[in-house]
Amino acid sequence: MSVWALGLNHTTAPLDLRGRFAFALDQIAPTLHSLRNSFGSHRHPQVEAAIISTCNRTEIYCASEHMALDHTVGWLAESGGVAPALLRSHAYTLHDDAAARHAFRVASGLDSMVLGEAQILGQMKDAVRAAETAGALGSTLNQLFQRSFAVAKEVRTATEIGAHSISMAAASVRLASQLFEDLAKTRVLFVGAGEMIDLAATHFAARRPKSIVVANRTLERGEKLATRFGGEAMRLAELPGRLAEFDIVVSCTASTLPLIGLGAVERALKQRKHRPMFMVDLAVPRDIEPEVQKLEDVYLYTVDDLAQVVQQGQASRQAAVAQAEVIIDAGVQSFMHWLAQRGTVPLIQQLNAQADEWRSLELARARKLLAKGEDIETVLEALSRGLTHKMLHGAMAELHAGDNAAREQTAQTLSRLFLRKER
Repeated sequence: MSVWALGLNHTTAPLDLRGRFAFALDQIAPTLHSLRNSFGSHRHPQVEAAIISTCNRTEIYCASEHMALDHTVGWLAESGGVAPALLRSHAYTLHDDAAARHAFRVASGLDSMVLGEAQILGQMKDAVRAAETAGALGSTLNQLFQRSFAVAKEVRTATEIGAHSISMAAASVRLASQLFEDLAKTRVLFVGAGEMIDLAATHFAARRPKSIVVANRTLERGEKLATRFGGEAMRLAELPGRLAEFDIVVSCTASTLPLIGLGAVERALKQRKHRPMFMVDLAVPRDIEPEVQKLEDVYLYTVDDLAQVVQQGQASRQAAVAQAEVIIDAGVQSFMHWLAQRGTVPLIQQLNAQADEWRSLELARARKLLAKGEDIETVLEALSRGLTHKMLHGAMAELHAGDNAAREQTAQTLSRLFLRKER
């Protein structure tokens, strides 16, 4: 059984390219169905697959009897509408122990923009549940991810990998504080109502801004989030007309197209008489058109722009990283041992089936002899001799076949298998 992974993340691919391969959680099931069907059932029967898609990464994990990395690259390139060569230049491909190590590092927060952040672990668990619901998760990938979660738990328990980590939400507040002297005098708009916006709203609400508004496609969900922070909710359709009201805009939705365009921001700035606006686009693909960044009175930051801020304090956690890598190495060795054992399962099944067949034949012969009135001791002796002969026949034939070197090797193997002393 082979395991392989294909991915691109914040260190290998620019934001706009990552946006082409971003899958919302409700897209995972049909996407997995398309991927598995693309392999065909002849050469790659029952390919296992899972997709992890976040603002910082998209990764595909697969398991099958035959590795098919090139096919996986081609399928993903086609789904994103880019040439396979372009995708390869920004992606990483891993297999077997390297794929397992990568999954363990991702789950443990070692491969994140925010070193030691815990959010990715929840996102991985969501991805595994989605794959399981879609019927794409088999025993091999299930073992890989369950062991990933166990390793991540041990890393967080045994090390200080998450100590002093700065989230992107916290980084957004820090940057906003550099532009506005007092955040308590600002009006904040959150576009979307997902996990990332929830986290960002929690950080901004702690600074007690003058007002908080949540704009969401589903008003009910927006109201639920806004109520927690003493704010109000509005529909996305109202956004262009009210944009000028806000000093700070934080957006993160699953939209495939930008929700806030250059023209809307230009009109808002004119109404604000060019008072500055602080904007954070945490979405992949983008929620805010990149041209907005060129406007003189707008300070727009994307997830990639926040990287330098969230890296602060990372050096102090390098000792914890070294400890975590030791735990991960042990986890990888354990998984690969399990995977190697899985490779012998078909042989074990064949051996058991062959032994059962021999046993049935000898039992049938013994019953016939007993029915004829043969002595029990004589029947038992014949039964044992028959089984012994069948079990040793193949080994004896191999021992007398081949040249001297082959016979010597066979002799050593048979000695190890049949002449072991019980301890």
